Amino acid sequence: QVQLVESGGGLVQAGGSLRLSCTASGRTFSSYVMGWFRQAPGKEREFVAAISRFGGNTYYADSVKGRFTISRDNAKNTVYLQMNSLKPEDTAVYYCARSKAASLGTVRTQDNYDYWGQGTQVTVSS
Repeated sequence: QVQLVESGGGLVQAGGSLRLSCTASGRTFSSYVMGWFRQAPGKEREFVAAISRFGGNTYYADSVKGRFTISRDNAKNTVYLQMNSLKPEDTAVYYCARSKAASLGTVRTQDNYDYWGQGTQVTVSS
């Protein structure tokens, strides 16, 4: 059983920054594409970003492109989401997830992820 534990959420003013972390249990972290999703109040969960197994390729939702950066440290079994220039509309619970796919081709599809973290709240005040 794989466990994903997110941290780093909090309250920040618009224009500020936060860095989320997600640490995975197990020994095969580098074998999997990892993704971040978010769910705002009253809305469906949506894709944010994904990163390939060794970090060479990344993919972002248009809404966060240029502001968010996903990265990973396979030695620490951790994936990060650096969030800059935060906006009130970024307010959501952020989840990391492990993809069942070997490439970034289907990263936007939630059904392609088999393990999810518990989520961390990000609140951006205006």
